[in-house]
Amino acid sequence: MNDVDRASVTEGLDITKLSSKYRVRRLTEEDIPMIYEFCLKNQQYYEYCEKQPTVELIERDIRIAPPGIGSSAKYYIGFFEEATLVAVMDLIDGYYAEKEAFVGFFMMNGEMQGRGTGSFIVNEVFSYLKSKDYTVVSLGIDKDNPQSNHFWKKNGFSVIKECPQEEGVILLAERKL
Repeated sequence: MNDVDRASVTEGLDITKLSSKYRVRRLTEEDIPMIYEFCLKNQQYYEYCEKQPTVELIERDIRIAPPGIGSSAKYYIGFFEEATLVAVMDLIDGYYAEKEAFVGFFMMNGEMQGRGTGSFIVNEVFSYLKSKDYTVVSLGIDKDNPQSNHFWKKNGFSVIKECPQEEGVILLAERKL
């Protein structure tokens, strides 16, 4: 097993099984330049959250986890088709409860949007989680972002409450598995 494979299989989830089509691996600080370029090509997301991608923001996103969640339960991962980064997902294992997952961030390659690829990826991830007896996936959606609202509702998420924040209203949504 090489180093990339070892980093993909830890105590919790085997991220290599999150997709049958794409190679999945943890993203690290060495990947920040690639992630930054990837994010720069997805300006619609940043228009609605009223911030711009920065190297510092990406560094923080790679490391930060909710209270009580250790680094082994945080999966900041990339989905690759050969050398092309197709999607980035921040998947938190065991948040809010055991056998629940939280998607802190999901972004598709801007050139691949609108083809069903994002739905394919999230549905494969959720199928794997369900096979491991997970019951719920939760996430936050920017209320004012019509693209995100449409995408997550189309993929089976229901809003359970609104959470006002300084930057706007976040919709807490969940999907039962």
